[in-house]
Amino acid sequence: MPIRTATLSKRISANGQALHRAMMSRAETGGSDQEPSQAELALRDERRLLKEEREKRQAQALQPKPSAVERMLRTHHPEAKDKPKAKKDAQDAKATAKPKARKSRAEKHAEKAAALEAARRSPKKPAK
Repeated sequence: MPIRTATLSKRISANGQALHRAMMSRAETGGSDQEPSQAELALRDERRLLKEEREKRQAQALQPKPSAVERMLRTHHPEAKDKPKAKKDAQDAKATAKPKARKSRAEKHAEKAAALEAARRSPKKPAK
């Protein structure tokens, strides 16, 4: 997982402080002639990796970046997908199907008024 850029310098600093504490505790307990502990070696490796990551990011930041004009001109134009071949049965069904007749506004209102009138004239059902 990549490390966030903003935390690199803080992590290097914290690692350096932990490494310094480990080295000082080793020097106090057995002298500097003693072999470094596993924790100290792990801290050294982590510090080296963090510094390499920082250098890599600094080198990447120096690379030329696309200008705003280039970003505007370089848009993604997806290619059209191949349409599946239609079945012959589906074509026959479409050819025989009749298009629905469109009703005008006046016809719709007349139908609605007729339905309301029929509902008003119909005998009311008794409540159960």
